Amino acid sequence: MASCADKTLSVAIGGLGAIGFPVARRLAQGLPGFRLAAVAARDPARAEARLAAAGIAVPVVPLAELARRADIIVECLPAGQFRAIAEPAIAGGRIFVPLSAGALLEYVDLVERAREAGARIIVPTGALLGLDAVRAAAEGEIRSVKMTTRKPPHGLAGAPYLAEHGISLEQLAAPLKVFDGTARDGARGFPENVNVAAALALAGIGAERTRLEVWADPALDRNTHLIEVDADSARFSMTIQNIPSAENPRTGRLTPLSVIACLRGLAGPFRAGS
Repeated sequence: MASCADKTLSVAIGGLGAIGFPVARRLAQGLPGFRLAAVAARDPARAEARLAAAGIAVPVVPLAELARRADIIVECLPAGQFRAIAEPAIAGGRIFVPLSAGALLEYVDLVERAREAGARIIVPTGALLGLDAVRAAAEGEIRSVKMTTRKPPHGLAGAPYLAEHGISLEQLAAPLKVFDGTARDGARGFPENVNVAAALALAGIGAERTRLEVWADPALDRNTHLIEVDADSARFSMTIQNIPSAENPRTGRLTPLSVIACLRGLAGPFRAGS
């Protein structure tokens, strides 16, 4: 296998949805320093047809096979499949790039296992902004971090927390706060919706101390995140309005672009930002 200092790094992708497919397409088009080696999907036949239609010639293999095919494993799967892709990647000493940051909060043992195996876990910024600033502030003392997420109601559809608490968003006429708690509880209750909060927690003061509010707002057509940080080095707030993916409104269009930027940072001769 190649190393980050070598000419070409091979990439395998688990999941060909609103994140995985655009990343696969960009790699197939040509990303200097990288080649697409394999993909895995829940429906291999459908994945093969979709890849063929896009002119992408790459094998579709089982999840466990990805780690034997590539240097970098990108995870773009439902949270329930996280360990099935993470464990082989880490055991094989690969670079593991997970989009399901909320699942990583539940399986923190994987970080120690990565250290032992010589693997690396790199969480992309995803649909957020300012993780560099949060990471820098965490080198000092951060007193508080709060994130407020506002999404169109259909962007929260299917969240376990809503079902468990009997919260219906149908015919919603005004903004409704549906969750107020820790990032850890938010990641459990909204596993497909607030991986951004988990990434923020991992970059800063952890999942128990990072506060999260989730709002359903029928007036919105974009996923909006407000981050507020109070630290001994700075006090700052950041807002981002992401355009939802046409394929999956729970995901922003910025997320696959963040993965591509993350990959570039692994191989390129120049990178701006920490």
